[in-house]
Amino acid sequence: MNSRRRLHGIVTSNKMTKTVVVEISRSFRHPLYRKVVHLSNRVKAHDELGCQVGDQVQIVESRPLSREKRWVVETIVKREVRTADTGVEA
Repeated sequence: MNSRRRLHGIVTSNKMTKTVVVEISRSFRHPLYRKVVHLSNRVKAHDELGCQVGDQVQIVESRPLSREKRWVVETIVKREVRTADTGVEA
């Protein structure tokens, strides 16, 4: 096992070629005020696996691949369940 950071997140966009936007969310309790703080960070990651929007993925740190890409999708943890939309409202 190497020392690269690994993070879990949800794919929010896959409109670019071989690139996805992954949102990493974390929650923690503020040390002084004891209120729950929710933070999220969006990063661009290289995608060779064909991720879809809503998939939970594990990303790993890598060398700079472009101006903004420093992460690579390692595995798809959970696929988003997609339903057939007919476009007709009842």
